[in-house]
Amino acid sequence: MILLPRLGLDAKVAKKLEEYQQEVLIPRGYTARVAEAKRLFSRYNSKNNATFKSVKAVLTQMCSGARRCSYCEDSVADEVEHIWPKDLYPERAFVWDNYCYACGPCNGPKNNQFAVFVGTSRNPTLLAHPKSKKSQPAPTLKKPASGKPVLLDPRQDDATRWLTLDILNTFQFVVSAKDKTRDAARAKYTLEVLGLNRAPLPTARAQAFDGYRARLREYCEEKRAGAPASRLELLRDALLRVSHPTVWVEMKRHHEKVPTLKPLFAEAPEALFWNPLPGAGG
Repeated sequence: MILLPRLGLDAKVAKKLEEYQQEVLIPRGYTARVAEAKRLFSRYNSKNNATFKSVKAVLTQMCSGARRCSYCEDSVADEVEHIWPKDLYPERAFVWDNYCYACGPCNGPKNNQFAVFVGTSRNPTLLAHPKSKKSQPAPTLKKPASGKPVLLDPRQDDATRWLTLDILNTFQFVVSAKDKTRDAARAKYTLEVLGLNRAPLPTARAQAFDGYRARLREYCEEKRAGAPASRLELLRDALLRVSHPTVWVEMKRHHEKVPTLKPLFAEAPEALFWNPLPGAGG
């Protein structure tokens, strides 16, 4: 899960989102605004809504590969995800920076799970509304406790600072942040909520590793044979547009420790400065 590219919306689209957000804030009271956020998001996030067509087009540009999920980088992203859940934060229901494109296997389990650090605590405070019971009136909701978010945000955070992908053995993420810190708590919480080590993601990452390595080897072979710069640029860009960009980031970071990578990066040291490009869309 890498930091997503910072892309903006067309001015008209951004203004329309602001108008939608103002509609959410018309009812008085938090409970009413939560209900309004659900209703309006369901209404406007439709195939025929021109604003959300544009929103999804920009979110697609931010994805890797063929519109892969912003969290797991593997499955097709087809759900506009609220990083801060709209059921807890209706004031963020139509905020552009609160959106990413996610897949069902990530977005479904995450749902409304969210936590914050209250005050100076290093322990996450889990947030949730009481569940409504059938045949009983909907409960009056309370605003969640204020604090800094625990979940790593792909629009704001470079998760590779606190999570490391083990490309030597398991292809699972491990927490690399200093133990007993907020950073470690954020990394652990994000791993658990999004299920980033669930099967078959490690297998897919291992296959991506093989693919990246094969593409880098091809680049080295053609460079050695004297291919023109234009051809090498095509090979570079093709490598940087495939899915699982975190695998590539970790290959660069740990290439000295991987016998099959070290000679390739020695032959093409420029590859250490190559950063993932937006994917092929779709």
